[in-house]
Amino acid sequence: MVNVLTEIVINRPRAEVAEYAANPDNAPKWYVNIHSSQRLSPGPLDTGSMVAFTAKFLGRELKYTYEFVEYVPGEKLVMRTAQGPFPMQTTYTWTDDDGGTRMSLRNSGSPSGFSRLAGLVMEPMIRRENRKDLQKLKSILEGRGQIRL
Repeated sequence: MVNVLTEIVINRPRAEVAEYAANPDNAPKWYVNIHSSQRLSPGPLDTGSMVAFTAKFLGRELKYTYEFVEYVPGEKLVMRTAQGPFPMQTTYTWTDDDGGTRMSLRNSGSPSGFSRLAGLVMEPMIRRENRKDLQKLKSILEGRGQIRL
């Protein structure tokens, strides 16, 4: 079982951080390993929305589809792989933190096949990549006076 929790405080309002981070169109901008994202569901994001991602991890290109299984705008987003090589759940939470926003990013899953062998080294690698991702998100959001969502 892989279970990685990473957090960061971003000095921007919670609504702004949550709206930017939850928008899958922005994922390639702040996730180091995600190269593309494509909404597969029409309309606004909500529970049941599907998004396809292409990423590179452990030297391999991965294509997977996430389904939004819980979405409370400004508070929490839970996505689960609906299709892909590694069953994973990703959870974002946002809370107020001394005028800024504490964002938590949790990845959890149970590897199987090739991924089960890689699972032994995946947790520290995921943690390191998540820290980079959150730092990049912080840099993007804090580096702009007013951002366009």
